[in-house]
Amino acid sequence: MRRIIQVLFVLIIIVLGYLIVQSIMEPIRFNQEVDVRERATIDRLIDIREAQKAYKDVYKRYTGSFDTLISFLSVDSFSVTKAIGEIPEDWLEELGLEKARDKAIKEGVISRETTKMSVKDSMFVAGYAIDSLRYVPFTENVRFKMESGEILTSSNLIVQVVEVSVLYEYLLNGMDEQLIVNYEDERMKIVGFEGVKFGSMEEGTLTGNWE
Repeated sequence: MRRIIQVLFVLIIIVLGYLIVQSIMEPIRFNQEVDVRERATIDRLIDIREAQKAYKDVYKRYTGSFDTLISFLSVDSFSVTKAIGEIPEDWLEELGLEKARDKAIKEGVISRETTKMSVKDSMFVAGYAIDSLRYVPFTENVRFKMESGEILTSSNLIVQVVEVSVLYEYLLNGMDEQLIVNYEDERMKIVGFEGVKFGSMEEGTLTGNWE
């Protein structure tokens, strides 16, 4: 009987030790997984932000539609001008860059060639799946929330604005629910938003809340 009690006691100690280790490791594993998901999400938000900047350069406003943004990246193009030829060194020394360049163009020493380059090719590496921009990493096709518009500032200036975001309840879906709630509360206190985003519909900024 004593032997049985000793064995049970050892088993209880093992189980309790396992539970203690798990209680310590669970928040550690949670934080590690959060870091991975947040990093991938931030990288994609940065790509969306760069695409929005390019769109605004062309159309003088942002877009609230991923279909429009992705179509712009796929179809539109930039004009790229490159110089063919070389300015003589003595001209550069004598005239300086600007005047030497003008002289070289005028006398046909160099020429300019304008070509078209797709927006996608100028911004992303070959094979980049631009349709994936709309989707939040590590989710079942959850889409980023994207809004755009314009606001009137206190200086009576019209400013174009855009905001792209995802809440942690979607980004961290499938993880420990209580730890998600705790993390949301923590981030709310620090950055005032329960998720990851860049931009704002209330002010003219493209800053991300991770920056």
